[in-house]
Amino acid sequence: MKVGLWFDLRNPPPWRRDPSRLYAFALEMCEEAERLGADSLWFSEHHLFEDGYLPQPLTFAAAAAARTRRVRLGTGILIGPLRKTAQLAEEAAIVDLISDGRLDLGLGAGYRTPEYDLFGAELKERYRTLDAQVGELRRFWGEGEVTPAPVQADLPIWLGYQGPKGARRAGRLGECLLTANAESWPHYRDGLAEGGHDPRGARMAGGIEAFVTDDPERDWHAVAPHVTYQFDSYRRYMVEGTGRPVPRPVDPDKLRSRSSRGPLTSFLFDTPENVAAHVREFAGEAPVETVWFGASVAGLSEEMVARHVEVICKRLRPLLTG
Repeated sequence: MKVGLWFDLRNPPPWRRDPSRLYAFALEMCEEAERLGADSLWFSEHHLFEDGYLPQPLTFAAAAAARTRRVRLGTGILIGPLRKTAQLAEEAAIVDLISDGRLDLGLGAGYRTPEYDLFGAELKERYRTLDAQVGELRRFWGEGEVTPAPVQADLPIWLGYQGPKGARRAGRLGECLLTANAESWPHYRDGLAEGGHDPRGARMAGGIEAFVTDDPERDWHAVAPHVTYQFDSYRRYMVEGTGRPVPRPVDPDKLRSRSSRGPLTSFLFDTPENVAAHVREFAGEAPVETVWFGASVAGLSEEMVARHVEVICKRLRPLLTG
């Protein structure tokens, strides 16, 4: 199992820093992660967050591509239906060219009303739109309808479809599935068969909500406020524009004590050995080839982020790749 680092470029008000420095430091960490042996770097997307959450992951991936030579570069995820497919095809091809064939294009449908309003897109049609985009992307690249073509003849498309129905949907399309949860594997496998695709070619990868440290008790006090902010902000923005009430604030200690039951239900905070054991149990017998971990947690200090990247690459990665 390969190991990657994930970046969202959050800049929360309680720990605000100069945005230019934040982006520069993230690129430094991309270089450092490659030097330390990381297998991949992943970048995500949101809009209208108070903390300036990274809005254009392919733009940042292009910058990371120019600063690295070996690691693969992924979007985890990019919200496809917010963009015209031809534009997406061109931008992805350019990143693949800059990186000499290292792009993994992770796509999702999103869920936030304000983001769809911002781009004038139709939220209710997002899954149908994304399904269609996958076929259009394959046609644009394969038939030369946009130029230049990407380096990879079969540029990997990873679909961030969640739950049994989503896994089956990704399978029917014959694309990679962006989750490391073994519970999705039977549904993904069935979808591949339904779509006429060989299940032996199944590929899964995904993020793990975790912080890896040699000394959990030493570091929890410093990290817990950032975990609280991250979870509370996600939960607040999840209901924005829907008329639903804002969820109650989370208790970080309870998040830490729970087993994972899905997104935003728990946060693993443990030693490399225990995190590795959790990941192996979580992935089970599914064809999970890559897992990634957040380099930062919503505004952590540069010192703690650098230490976290080092622990992931030097302590955790050997336990999962060996």
